[in-house]
Amino acid sequence: MKFSLINTAVVLASIGIGLSQTADAKIPSTNNGQLLQEVAVLRSQGPRGLDKFLNTHAQELKNPSPQMREALDKLCQQRDCYASKLYWYTDLEQAKAAAKASNKPILSLRLLGNLDQDLSCANSRFFRVSLYPNAEISQFLRDRYILHWQSVRPVPKVTVDFGDGRKLERTLTGNSIHYILDSSGEPVDAIPGLYGPQAFLRQLVAGEKAVKEYSNSRGVVRAGFLRDYHRQQLASTQRQWGADLAKLGIKNLPRLVEMPNENETPSASVAGTLAVSKMRVESPLLRNITSANNNQVALQDITDSATWQRIAQLYTKDAKLDNNSISLIRNKRFQGSNSDNLNRVVGNFEAAMALDSVRNEYTLHSQIHQWFMQGNETNDVSKLNEKVYSELFLTPNSDPWLGLMSSESYSAIDNDGIRK
Repeated sequence: MKFSLINTAVVLASIGIGLSQTADAKIPSTNNGQLLQEVAVLRSQGPRGLDKFLNTHAQELKNPSPQMREALDKLCQQRDCYASKLYWYTDLEQAKAAAKASNKPILSLRLLGNLDQDLSCANSRFFRVSLYPNAEISQFLRDRYILHWQSVRPVPKVTVDFGDGRKLERTLTGNSIHYILDSSGEPVDAIPGLYGPQAFLRQLVAGEKAVKEYSNSRGVVRAGFLRDYHRQQLASTQRQWGADLAKLGIKNLPRLVEMPNENETPSASVAGTLAVSKMRVESPLLRNITSANNNQVALQDITDSATWQRIAQLYTKDAKLDNNSISLIRNKRFQGSNSDNLNRVVGNFEAAMALDSVRNEYTLHSQIHQWFMQGNETNDVSKLNEKVYSELFLTPNSDPWLGLMSSESYSAIDNDGIRK
């Protein structure tokens, strides 16, 4: 077995008048070239263009062909858009203009890789399966938010070549975060990593309310709004944390995530443990690339796994997938397979999401609340995002290898396996 690390940008280690008239007339396009031309016109019309496409091809979308799915993905700029039917801006200035025109907040996703590609970072793939297709969430997002995504950097990919013609391709490391912005693009809150559907929806509802209150505030009230809002949110989170521990009969607070020293570059194995569902996909590969012993020490240092598992069991309802998400999982992997296999995968995924939800809320989101309280580089989304990826997700831009390459270890491979 051999490993070959690939990336489109880094070599490394889960859209004319005539066409517009055609779309308005709701005449289905059967030719793939015509579909792509139609998409090119409708993409520039924003969410209204997507609505036209959905109405025009309503019958075809009941059982979409690969060509129809590809066209819709280009229009939405999101993989598997046939399941979510969400329009995403990829230009923040356009998203801000749409937000001002519609008086809506912006939900801005930052990720490794691209949302319209199959192999974007693992958490963004999980968003496309568990959150965006969820009937309640997708409707809320269409009605109440302007959607935007931006790639932070290419996602590291690894190909495992079994030597007999079989290859397994996965992504390694990397995390994703949703920022809640006002119409001017200023951050009001953030949702770090993967949350279960109901937990995510609560964050969206609270975020929309906070943006409205912030936008309507003036003078001294506005100046202190975000500080006071996040102080209240942090106090509420700490009360809930105490209540959860009391339910479990826990008296001593278990250790939360510890961040490395300011000048220390985190390893990919440490960064990979910050998202449980993502880690389940990536850790078998990471164990073959980095030291298994170091990974286990890092896990023990980060948190008390057994305690987190018990807390997560209090929130299993928050992580339940709806029928739309389950259908998408079936279509992507289990067509013609035994339903028991699907049920097991869904059950395991829901358990991982529940665990991610509580860890992200109690550790990562709490830190973000503290930053807002301190006014610590939180008024600019680019600066805040750089801080998040460096200090929360442990994948700083200063490390071009994302922790997958160590200058202190020896691989006995020419040039340490670096290929250009």
